[in-house]
Amino acid sequence: MVFKNRTEAGKLLAKALEKYKDKNVIVYALPRGGVVLGAKVAKRLKATFDLVIPRKIGHPSEPEFAIAATAENGQIIENKEETRNISRSWLEEEAKKEQEEAKRRRWLYLQNKEPVRAEDKTAIIVDDGVATGLTMRAAILEVKQKKPKKVVVAVPVIPKETAQIIKPEVDELISLYTPEEFAGAVGAYYESFPQITDDEVIKIMQSLK
Repeated sequence: MVFKNRTEAGKLLAKALEKYKDKNVIVYALPRGGVVLGAKVAKRLKATFDLVIPRKIGHPSEPEFAIAATAENGQIIENKEETRNISRSWLEEEAKKEQEEAKRRRWLYLQNKEPVRAEDKTAIIVDDGVATGLTMRAAILEVKQKKPKKVVVAVPVIPKETAQIIKPEVDELISLYTPEEFAGAVGAYYESFPQITDDEVIKIMQSLK
């Protein structure tokens, strides 16, 4: 299954989430790409829209290779096979740096907007796809701290292996496509998958005020 672009994927995902329309929902999107889909979902469900901002932590000798992730709350999700030989102090220091970067991005994207209260609401976490699941799991931890009554993860594509890790951590996982053999990158499941800029995220957030 291949999606035309993030806009199409967002519309299809929103349709799959129709049962949550007018149901006291908050949609949390992961910047940057997830914001395009999250906006479509929030609009169709008539839901409140907010961001959850996880950050990858790369291997010290290969920064593009993620070995862990964190978010604004500072909790760390690890690939323990990769972090067992990594200095704990180094990992914690990197997590602090990424935690501060997540906070900086929240201010950049939302300025002084207060985070939305999630108590007694259904939280739907949206991204443009999941590969290893590290950043999504960090996002789940972040959202759970807000104490919603239910946590749902909704994505266009997630590998079957990763889905089996995510499912026990949430109340519901909704995926439009769950391949047994993953192509290696989320972008492989899109005809058009350009990088989304900070300015585009800001524009989308302002349009939904």
